[in-house]
Amino acid sequence: MARWGKADFKELKALDERLVRLSEVDFDTFCRKLAKNIAARLLSRVKKRTPVGVAPEGLGADTQAKYWSGYTGGTLRDAWTILPVEKIGNEYVVTVINPTKYASYVEYGHRQRRGRYVPALGKRLTATWVKGQFIMTIAAQEVENMLPGLVEQKLYSLLKDVF
Repeated sequence: MARWGKADFKELKALDERLVRLSEVDFDTFCRKLAKNIAARLLSRVKKRTPVGVAPEGLGADTQAKYWSGYTGGTLRDAWTILPVEKIGNEYVVTVINPTKYASYVEYGHRQRRGRYVPALGKRLTATWVKGQFIMTIAAQEVENMLPGLVEQKLYSLLKDVF
């Protein structure tokens, strides 16, 4: 009978044990953590892009005291929040919202009546359309562009322990 030689299966057994550990990893938890990480990055970018209101200068003392005393700004920026991660089918959904009443007007723009006098500004409106800032739209595009690399990095770090 022919002899084929010796084989050492210790490495294969060790790999098998590591693969068993990988199957025990909770992928739901991994995906939820990844979704939270992505949402946190989006929130960070959105907050940086959000303009902070400033009180107009050059107003009369009466107007300044009546409309702008105690004004600090930053309400829109501070209102951004992340809702909990939801699993819908095979997808993990994270919602970043701004519940401020005027957030959509700042995001997408709005109409206004030309010639209307605004006492808080002390002047008449000249434009019929105020352009939107597209705060969330641009930030979402930026995060979407970096997603493949981010997911690959997180998945690599998970698999690195196994292999």
